[in-house]
Amino acid sequence: MKLAATLVACLSLTTVLAQTKPAVTPPTSKSAMVAVKSPGQTIYEQNCLSCHQANGSGVPGLNPPLRGVDWVTGDKTRLINVLLKGLQGQEIDGEPYDNVMPAHDFLTDQQLADVLTYIRSSFGNKAGEIKPEEIKALRK
Repeated sequence: MKLAATLVACLSLTTVLAQTKPAVTPPTSKSAMVAVKSPGQTIYEQNCLSCHQANGSGVPGLNPPLRGVDWVTGDKTRLINVLLKGLQGQEIDGEPYDNVMPAHDFLTDQQLADVLTYIRSSFGNKAGEIKPEEIKALRK
């Protein structure tokens, strides 16, 4: 009888413990932070990353780097036109690049402005933003 009572008590305790929810600890500020990508970064990852790499280094002889080159940080008009019209066989900083850069004129003015601004302010670049109005003016 004593054994049966002990067994019932153990089973009851096991059932109660199994149904008890574990304590939930609130996330700390660091663990609660979620990396939010800018629209330009998302467009870069979808359309540019495979050729220009995650760090903007490009591929020697094929696809030029996007970091530390005047083509990115310099004249906005030239850079915008590369995305609107494409480019092939260009020498950049004394290096020839033979891969075709297709036109990305299928992107909206806002998308082009976002990705170009992202490129001009990423990979160690410190150039100013490009506005959709600047794209629109050159698209015509």
